[in-house]
This record gives sequence, structure tokens and C-alpha cells, in this order.
Amino acid sequence: MDRDVDVAPPLPESPAQDREPSATYPDGGGGLRAAVRVTSHALIAGLPVAVLGVLAIVLGPQISAGLDNRAVAAWRTVFTAIVIQGVPFLLLGTLVSAAISAFVPAWVFARMLPRNPALAVPVAGVAGAVLPGCECASVPVAGSLMRRGVTPAAALAFLLSAPAINPIVLMATYVAFPGNPWMVTARLVASLLTSVAMGWLWIRLGREEWLRAPEGPTGHTPGASRAEEFRVSLQHDFLHAGGFLVVGAAAAATFNVAVPHSVLRLFSDSPWLSLPMLGLLAVVLAVCSEADAFVAASLTGFSPSARLAFMVVGPMVDLKLIALQSGTFGRAFALRFSSATWVVAVLCSALVGWWLL
Repeated sequence: MDRDVDVAPPLPESPAQDREPSATYPDGGGGLRAAVRVTSHALIAGLPVAVLGVLAIVLGPQISAGLDNRAVAAWRTVFTAIVIQGVPFLLLGTLVSAAISAFVPAWVFARMLPRNPALAVPVAGVAGAVLPGCECASVPVAGSLMRRGVTPAAALAFLLSAPAINPIVLMATYVAFPGNPWMVTARLVASLLTSVAMGWLWIRLGREEWLRAPEGPTGHTPGASRAEEFRVSLQHDFLHAGGFLVVGAAAAATFNVAVPHSVLRLFSDSPWLSLPMLGLLAVVLAVCSEADAFVAASLTGFSPSARLAFMVVGPMVDLKLIALQSGTFGRAFALRFSSATWVVAVLCSALVGWWLL
């Protein structure tokens, strides 16, 4: 009987548990200590990004003056804007991811999503409307869903739809295109269609070796404190994704400054070239999904369908998002998935634009 009971080796205790035997907080007084540690680690996790942003702001003018080049000032402005836009929503995504990992049991997802992956994909795509964040927030949440047992196709559909069809993005689109509610409808339909199509495409053509299992705490370890699991998950996800956000922002700023604006005018008169051109521009500019509608509205020289492609591609494929996906799911996955998503998004934008616009 003793052998039957003791079938699993004991879990190794973490250094935090060695230092604090009362990690489960039976006296009720450890909750405050856990909250303090969560706050402190969140601040420590955001410190590298904050330092880079401060250095860019403080030292940027001196660097620009020293090099006597306006392109340096433009690069600094674009880089700082992308980081400042992305960090709050990245923090939101990691908070949601940590909460899912620590407080939501795995059986919840099993009940919410159909067991058939083909049916789970559209359900997960529609569920993306409930996360009020941008693409920076969707990557850690999708990684947490996979760690909790959600089928990758459904998690990927959620990753693509969440930053594109949530209420904040749709409201911003309505404000950016006054008197044109069809643009809001077109963005909703084209983005949802793209996310579902990519989920089904992954079921059909995706391979397990392409997708690296996202690393991080899985949550709900027997005997562990939920507050401690929340802290560990938040620290891991934010530190991991924050570095790739900075790398993606730097790449986006470089391309933004290097490509002359006169090149854009060469494509605005061609309906066949303007669509992929604005699709590529969305990848390079890496504008947050809450603000990309205003950028699209300013591109008055392009057709409505081309501007729709800019808003559909941007939240799903851009330089900082590719960097985030590379860090979370592996470079092989990011390159294949982003390329296929770009093609599907442009095609869906052309189809929905022809139908509604």
C-alpha cells in the first residue's frame, strides 16, 4: 500500500519556499506580504523598459545634436512612441496571463471551448472581443492558454482576433471614420475571418515541431500559494516579452526612418499594388491597434480597401509582434505564421472591402 500511495517524487522546493516556511499563509497575515512582493516584482520587471525609455528621452537630444541628423531624432521619436504605447498593454496582457495561470482552473477552458478543434477555433476567435488590449497583450495571454491545455489552433485564433475586434479598437475606428460605419463593420468581419481562417489553417497544415511550447509556470501546483504563482508568472512573462517588445520597436523605428515617404506615392494610384503596400506599411510602422485607425484615416490617397488592409494586418502582423512571437513560440513558428497571416489578412481585406466598401 505504501508503494501505491507514494507514486510521484516530491516536488522540489523553491528558494522562496525555503526562506519562507509560511508560504501558504495560514495565519492570514501573508496576503499583504504577497501583495507587496507582487507589486515590487512588477516594478522590477518594468525597470529595464523604463530605463531604456528614459535614456531615449533624456539622451536623445544630445545624440541628435551630436550627429546633426534629423533622422536620429525621428528614430528616437518613433521608438519611444512604440514602447510607450506597447508597455501598458503588455503589462495588461501579462496581468491577465498571470491571473489565468494562478486562479483559473484548467477545467474551465475544457468546458468553455468545444472539444473539436475545428469548432473551438471560431469560439476562441469571437472570445477575443473581451480582451481590451493590443497585440502586445495578446501574445502572453495566448501562451498562458496553451500552457493550460487549450488547443494551439484556438489559442492562435484568439491571439489574432483579440487586438483587432475588441470594443476599444472598434470604437476608435468609428471615431477615426466619422459617417462611415461600414468601415467598422468591414474591420470586424475581415479581422474575425482572418483569425478563424488561420486557426483552421493551423489545424490543416501546422506541425507540432514548428511551435515551441511556451515556457513559464503552468499554475495550480499542489500546496503552492496562488499569490506566489501569480507573482512568478507575472515576473516571467513581463520580463520575457518586454525585451522582445524593445527589439521590435527598434526594428520598426529603423524601417520607418529608412523608407522615404515618396515611395508610398508610387503605389497609391494602383488598386492592385496599394493593398499589399499598405499591408507592408502596417508591418513596418507597428502602430498600436488602438491608434492605427487614425493613421489609416490620414492615408487619404489610398482606396478604402487598402486602408482596411492596413487596419487588419497591423494588429496581427508587425515587427514588434513578430519579435514577441519569436520569443514566446520560437522563430520558426513566428516566420511561418506571420507570413501566412499577412497573406490571409490581405486577401480577406480585399474580399470584404470589395463586398462592403
